[in-house]
Amino acid sequence: MEKIVLYPSPGIGHLISMVELGKLLLSHSSSISSITILIANFPSLSSSYSSYISSVSASFPSITFLSLPSIPLLLGDPSNYEDVEHMLYEILRSNSQNVKQSLESISISSPVSAFIIDFFCYSAVEVSQTLKLPTYFFFTSGASALAFFLNFPVFDKIATDSYRNLKDSASFEIPGLFSVPASHMLEPMLDRGVSYHEFVKMAETMPKSDGIIVNTFESLEVKAVKGLKQGTCLPGTQIPPVYCIGPLFANRGAGAENNGEERHECLKWLDSQPSKSVVYLGFGSRGMFSKEQIWEIAFGLERSGVRFLWTVRAPPSQEKGANLSQPPDPDLDSILPEGFLDRTKDRGHVAKSWVPQIAVLGHESVGGFVSHCGWNSTLEAVDAGVPMVAWPLYAEQRFNKILIVEEIGIALPMDENEDWFVSSSEIEKRVKQILGSEGDIVRKQMLKMSEKGKIALNEGQSSNVALTALMESWIH
Repeated sequence: MEKIVLYPSPGIGHLISMVELGKLLLSHSSSISSITILIANFPSLSSSYSSYISSVSASFPSITFLSLPSIPLLLGDPSNYEDVEHMLYEILRSNSQNVKQSLESISISSPVSAFIIDFFCYSAVEVSQTLKLPTYFFFTSGASALAFFLNFPVFDKIATDSYRNLKDSASFEIPGLFSVPASHMLEPMLDRGVSYHEFVKMAETMPKSDGIIVNTFESLEVKAVKGLKQGTCLPGTQIPPVYCIGPLFANRGAGAENNGEERHECLKWLDSQPSKSVVYLGFGSRGMFSKEQIWEIAFGLERSGVRFLWTVRAPPSQEKGANLSQPPDPDLDSILPEGFLDRTKDRGHVAKSWVPQIAVLGHESVGGFVSHCGWNSTLEAVDAGVPMVAWPLYAEQRFNKILIVEEIGIALPMDENEDWFVSSSEIEKRVKQILGSEGDIVRKQMLKMSEKGKIALNEGQSSNVALTALMESWIH
């Protein structure tokens, strides 16, 4: 019987993806006796993080969570770090000895068959290779983004200035794919700080693993998958086997409406709306806007006349270190234009901070999705067949925008000005387009990709075959 150890980076999106990978492995093979998930302690983990772990433990006894001891921060207070990624990389590196002890302890009765790590946890590769464990990266974004990441060391040698200073005067070519403007580089890499160098090191380490697992399916990203498998997207470097096992995201059965809790009020509201008439605006677990931008969204929605479901978060605090704590629930009366809720109450619903997104996207009345282009959200939209309007905010999302708008054709672009601000007239235009006839082309393409995504998971199809090959790779 096989033991598998998973090591996600802190962050609910990364944890959920890793848990879903664990569930997939268990369902695919009866030879796996246990899955252990190592949990690194991180200052800003929310209560929802621990409650999610508890619910998985109760439902899946074969999945065990092992909390690693707390690590003192080298710089003391979290607010002393240049960004979240800087602190994240440090904590994960400082945990190396704890990871080693955990792996040795788990291996006492029988050996660990595979160690699967989040890409942020790249410093653990040294540990697992010392212990001679088959080590795989789990890349929670798509194949195109993986090709982009693997080229960071190449871009590092080309660019002598920070990407922020280069703006759109320079772009970086991913061989066989497309070019990326300097301004669309990962947010933590725009300046050459600590996080920049960590990302470059991470990209240098990934090819040294036994394989890379990617949350995508081949027919969604044909060129990127081909480039990774043939090595043409990174000439001169041996890329290990790439296993595209997606689309992978939280089970539809995980919604509150299926476990005895009352349905979310937004779903009840959606029940009363006509088919494909509502545009849903949701921007992920970290998506926040200034009060000025919130007002522009409100004015655009009001003038558009379309039906909408909008998840609103409180504007980001300017206090040092505020981005490391859970934001408060928004006071809608103070951050929305006066009278907006009353004027739009017959055709709009505003939710505070969170909605059950998979249930929302799967609802018959939802016809469009204004998204931050996070990869989990993108796959959820693909599965539901809901066309998108791409409005990236952070991480690799500007890159994802190029991919889903220009390469795959499943989204319309939300055009921004040079300060990344979006006008109410642009918002009005795009929400009308995505629901109207101008959205027909992306709607048809999205439905086509949705069908292909469902087929990919079937026996004998690409993602299923990749999963089998992955599991066979650590047995031999």
